[in-house]
Amino acid sequence: MATPDLSKLTISREQKAFSGRKTGRRKWWIGAAVLVAIGGAGVAWRGGSGTQQVESGVVASAYPSQSITELNATGRVSAQRKAAVSTKATGRLEFLGVQEGSVVKAGDILARIENRDVSATQDQAQASLRAAKANMEQGMAELRDAESNLRRSEDLASKNFISSATLDTAKARHDKARAAVASLNGAIGVAEANLRATNVAVEQTLIRAPFDGVVLTKNANVGDIITPFSSAADSKGAVVNMADMSTLEVEADVSEISLSKISVAQPVEIQLDAFPDLRLLGKVSRIVPTVDRSKATVLVKVEFVEKDKRVLPDMSAKVSFLSREMKPEERQPVIAAQAATIAKRDGRDVMFVIDNNVVRQTAVTAGSKIGDLVQVTGVKPGDKVVLNPSEKIKDGATIAIIKK
Repeated sequence: MATPDLSKLTISREQKAFSGRKTGRRKWWIGAAVLVAIGGAGVAWRGGSGTQQVESGVVASAYPSQSITELNATGRVSAQRKAAVSTKATGRLEFLGVQEGSVVKAGDILARIENRDVSATQDQAQASLRAAKANMEQGMAELRDAESNLRRSEDLASKNFISSATLDTAKARHDKARAAVASLNGAIGVAEANLRATNVAVEQTLIRAPFDGVVLTKNANVGDIITPFSSAADSKGAVVNMADMSTLEVEADVSEISLSKISVAQPVEIQLDAFPDLRLLGKVSRIVPTVDRSKATVLVKVEFVEKDKRVLPDMSAKVSFLSREMKPEERQPVIAAQAATIAKRDGRDVMFVIDNNVVRQTAVTAGSKIGDLVQVTGVKPGDKVVLNPSEKIKDGATIAIIKK
């Protein structure tokens, strides 16, 4: 058998090459399918976690008066009767008998400056007046004796029992006594005037309360030099500032474009920043007939119908101008929430209360509107609830609150 000529034999690699490409393409498709499967599994896992993102609101306490409020304004408490109490004399303060918060009556001595010199002058004036009055008593006694002697002399002279010279002597004595009394009366007047002057000088060293009130601030201490109106350097003027707490009012700035909503005697509700839960009734006492052009506002003064001893001058206040007088039941706080927190489930009003990122469906009863809120029962103030709950929100659902 002849040996084949292998030199003419040709081996084709095309098929191999083709087979290699086919195998590689198959591996690529398998890998892609695996990636798609893994990716799809990942999407399904995230979507199947059950956590829903929601917005939240808070249940609050509200007052029914909000539904009859025409206008809100801010202001501050001010005493309509107040005084910076000082002295008309100049001297060193030697006595201060009050401190901040002291309750005083009109005429009470609050402080005193040194007055030894004027007190001594006062004592001297009193002594002079006593001496003048004593001299007057002697002069009156002499006048009465001279008058009696003159009457006797006139009677005796009419009977020619005494001479004309003796009668003239009696008349001269009487005239002298009467002139002495007139002079002594003038001396008493001078002594009394001097005493009044010294009394005024002493009184000017005493600092008295001009009316019943409370001491607000103490501006000086014992040893300080006090001058009228603080006219001298390194001296103090007003020793204390005080106010009549029965004259407290709220001064509120109202925009001039809202002035038509306000009238004298209109009922208001007053809320103090210092005591948020304290609400007091008041009424508009007067509208100041000037406009503050820098703010385009008018000053409205509101008097307290209800008073509270905790109210102090310069406290910040909010004033609600009401459309009518409040009923007693409208003065009590109620529970309220945004209308968007209430949903319907099976024909009932419910709210979804959030507790540790889990919602609890809670049946509620919706009532009347209070401003932008709705009165509700079944929840309590401070509860965090879902805002605009969708149909997907169910009892026990896990949620995540959207941060704003």
